[in-house]
Amino acid sequence: MDLLELLKAAIYGVVEGITEWLPVSSTGHMLLLEQFMPLVVSKDFWDMFLVVIQLGAILAVLVAFFHELNPFSRSKSAGERRSTWTLWGKTVVACIPAAAVGLPLDNWIEDHLGSPFVIAAALIAYGIVFIVIEVARERRARCLMSAQSAARPSGPYRPRHLAASASQPQQGLSVSQAADADARIQDVEDLDWKTALGIGLFQVLSIVPGTSRSGSTIIGGLILGCSRTAVAQFTFYLAIPVMAGASGLRLVKYFLKGNSFSTFEVATLLTGCAVAFVVSLAAIRFLMGFVKRHDFKPFGWYRIALGVAVVAYFALVGA
Repeated sequence: MDLLELLKAAIYGVVEGITEWLPVSSTGHMLLLEQFMPLVVSKDFWDMFLVVIQLGAILAVLVAFFHELNPFSRSKSAGERRSTWTLWGKTVVACIPAAAVGLPLDNWIEDHLGSPFVIAAALIAYGIVFIVIEVARERRARCLMSAQSAARPSGPYRPRHLAASASQPQQGLSVSQAADADARIQDVEDLDWKTALGIGLFQVLSIVPGTSRSGSTIIGGLILGCSRTAVAQFTFYLAIPVMAGASGLRLVKYFLKGNSFSTFEVATLLTGCAVAFVVSLAAIRFLMGFVKRHDFKPFGWYRIALGVAVVAYFALVGA
């Protein structure tokens, strides 16, 4: 068994575990990494590995949010268990658009949209979108803060969104945090069915490599009035049926082609999944902590820089 190939699989697991949850495109990073450090495996195995390695990341979500996602928990009241089932229902509904579009186009996307330049274009385009959205949210927060300051209501009552926006800076919080406090949906439990479906429609954008599944849903959630914490958490939940379904489909396609696993291939896949699981736990904790204090602009700038670097590199080597 080639230890170097297992080390490569572990590195792929690290990249998957980090980039699956950050809005920077895991598939894009994996396809780019392949250009520099390809696994010595068959094309069929690689195509399957690229998707099924996500199972490790899915398991991390189930572990990290086990209590929130467990409708059978004895520590929950009957009402809380109903709310958990409702949250699962909203998650499934939000997955329908991506399944309806992605399943028929799976083979075509695999054959036509995996080039470095497509990935780079998606990285740059959605990086710009992240920055524009966050700047717009901050501008709106400043306007609300100015309006609240000018009005100076004398009574104890203040509109919630104005009060939140005006009071945040006094508590040492940034304008960015004040903008998030003004979001219509603060917690994932407050997500309504219409907004869940809307986020699911945005998830369709992620069928293009380089877009990022988490990036597309986060953009959708921000536009539709969710706080960063709420949309990040819902993005994790959406990953469970989407990635499990995609992994199952890819495994079925792999075996229908007459393939089977060698001992080395099993070890390679398990190594990638195991490392992705461990790294994903850390990435999930990091993102949930990050969005409570910061906006998504750094990820936007990172996407733009990476996209430009990809274009420059592959233009030079003549890809």
